[in-house]
Amino acid sequence: MTRTTSQKISIVGMHCASCATSVSKALRAVPGVADAHVNLATEQARVDFAEDPVDIAALVKAVESAGFEATAPLTDTAPALPSSDRAAVREAQGRLFFAWLFTLPIMLIMAGSWMFGSPWPSPLLHQLLMLVLAFPVVFIVGSETMAGAAAAAARSVPNMDVLIALGTLAAYLTGLLALFSSLTSFAGIAAMIMAFHMTGRYMEARAKGRASEAIRRLIELGAKTARVLVDGEEREVPIDQVVRGAVMVIRPGEKIPTDGRITEGSSVIDESMATGESIPVSKTIGDEVIGATVNQHGRLLVEATRVGAETFLAQVVRLVEDCQTSRVPVQLLADRVTAVFVPTALGLALATLGAWLLLPDMMGSAAAALADFVPWIGQDLGRVSMAVFAAVAVLVIACPCALGLATPTALMVGTGRAAENGVLFRSGAALQALVEADTIAFDKTGTLTEGKPVVVGLSPCGSHTEQDLLRWAASAESGSEHPLARAIMNAAEQNADSLPPLSELTAVTGRGIEATVEGSTVRVGSLRFLREQGVVTGPLDDLAAAAEDASHTVVAVARDDSPLGVIAINDPLASGSRAAVQALRKLGLSPVMLTGDNGRTAASIGDAVGIERVEANLLPEDKLDHIRRLQEAGHRVAMVGDGINDAPSLAQADVGVAIGTGTDVAIEAADITLVRGDLGAAVTAVRLARATLRSIRQNLFWAFFYNVVAIPLAMLGLLHPVIAELAMALSSLTVVGNALRLRRARI
Repeated sequence: MTRTTSQKISIVGMHCASCATSVSKALRAVPGVADAHVNLATEQARVDFAEDPVDIAALVKAVESAGFEATAPLTDTAPALPSSDRAAVREAQGRLFFAWLFTLPIMLIMAGSWMFGSPWPSPLLHQLLMLVLAFPVVFIVGSETMAGAAAAAARSVPNMDVLIALGTLAAYLTGLLALFSSLTSFAGIAAMIMAFHMTGRYMEARAKGRASEAIRRLIELGAKTARVLVDGEEREVPIDQVVRGAVMVIRPGEKIPTDGRITEGSSVIDESMATGESIPVSKTIGDEVIGATVNQHGRLLVEATRVGAETFLAQVVRLVEDCQTSRVPVQLLADRVTAVFVPTALGLALATLGAWLLLPDMMGSAAAALADFVPWIGQDLGRVSMAVFAAVAVLVIACPCALGLATPTALMVGTGRAAENGVLFRSGAALQALVEADTIAFDKTGTLTEGKPVVVGLSPCGSHTEQDLLRWAASAESGSEHPLARAIMNAAEQNADSLPPLSELTAVTGRGIEATVEGSTVRVGSLRFLREQGVVTGPLDDLAAAAEDASHTVVAVARDDSPLGVIAINDPLASGSRAAVQALRKLGLSPVMLTGDNGRTAASIGDAVGIERVEANLLPEDKLDHIRRLQEAGHRVAMVGDGINDAPSLAQADVGVAIGTGTDVAIEAADITLVRGDLGAAVTAVRLARATLRSIRQNLFWAFFYNVVAIPLAMLGLLHPVIAELAMALSSLTVVGNALRLRRARI
């Protein structure tokens, strides 16, 4: 499979889903680009490349050729707090104020005309006032919209600006023509359309800012300064001046400036910002700490190990941003509709204009039926006036914005809240895959158990002693990072005797190791592994059976093809595992355990957590085969694991879920990471994923429903253009507001 690299691009000037579609097409046309995902809500694009290095200049040029501005954010620094949201809100607020400053007098004059039953204060003065007051709203406040429309038309890629510009210009033009003909003037309506459009822009900018609050809150969690030891003296420096290896002083109640390792002192650390877990964690010398977490008690000296973009917080922000700029499969239909939406709306507006001009009696029958109930539809409108009226309504009510905002806003809020609770989604596709999963497979060690095994029994055979057994096993395992190897080493450290030196080591994944120690060949692993290597394991069988009956993991040891004995290791069940498995079962997921451990131990753990289907004695490739068989049987599989052996299974599953306390390899192979390191976070992930996808589907439904119902009504002349524009703005706000409900979703 070709490996791809990604680059984020910030884009300025997008106003609707059609704009995002145009940018996507332009970026995908750049040589070497594998795919491009444009997020209208965050105004960012993620570009995936099949080639390296990335030609950033080509990306920027492609975006500019589509009529927008682009900048490539730096990737080697910590994420910066965005200011564009607040600037956009301030700019939209200024345009809003200016628009209504002139539109409110227009509305008062129109109200006076309705009250007196004739143009007020006089027909000529009424028309002149409409033209004069509407001019600054349409051409000054709306200058950005007009410029955007002109640029889009010049590129033959019409967007929402084109619809609004055509609608307001057509309405304003009727005011000029009405001075010399019997055509009804809609100049005042042009100003009202633009004013409501500016209102929608302002409210949308505020709503999008609220949707991106999760990223903002994450970034704001970071410390701004650090107290660093320099020549024995404490100096306060900006956080960006802290380098790897610097020793930081953290007092009680202060944030830890950046990721590091405690070199002096002990304390209790509040890590809720990283894991979502409210219970503080005890830390002492040698323990790793996370930047932006809070030191609650003792004074600490911490050596900085990761700074800038390397920190945990920076990586979390990057993962959330990447997910938010990814595509959710359920969005594909909306993307296809958006690509043709504006041209279709333009065609319908022209068809409406022609139908009212050519078939006025047929088109006017519906309007006549409602003339007594709808004050803006009357028999006094002429054929041409009614044609313009209906066509303008179609132009301004056709709204691709809601379609463009339906998915990204829900994804922004949902994944942002997930990150705050210790769940990181790598992509929108992973979120949807988790929702669609019906089977959840668990590794045992480090997933259902604590992943901190300890030696609980030594059973030598023949004339060998416990000390001999532990000594040779620990010497062989000294070159391994496996959790069981660490348990054996920890037990050996309590023995005062020094260990024989290790000279060679060969690991057989999922089976055991073969090492050369003082010229002897030492094998440590399962009984099956020893048998495959020609060791006669008969003397070990009863010893192993006794340990397995006690629900212990068995490690067999042999030296020069002669069995030394077995080591019994126990890995306690992780607290909350049973409750999490039962909660997942209630959510409709069928649990399965896939483990390399022996059948007795696996069955015991399965009984303890409530998993009936247990597959034991599995090698990594066996786990892979089990997942494939489940998929071939029609199941959608989520795999939860934490070890190196789990990486292939995590990648094969429809969605891989990595325990955050596991290895980097497992996390890299997974689609979802549980930073909290417990299965309770898996329940949180499923609930949030379902709530987010439900919000996306609701948003898409209402976006489609609004246009399907509103456009035909506008074509029949049953919607006033001003109400149409207000409805268009409200449709976008409804979508964003529905997404914001995720902030209160039950998890």
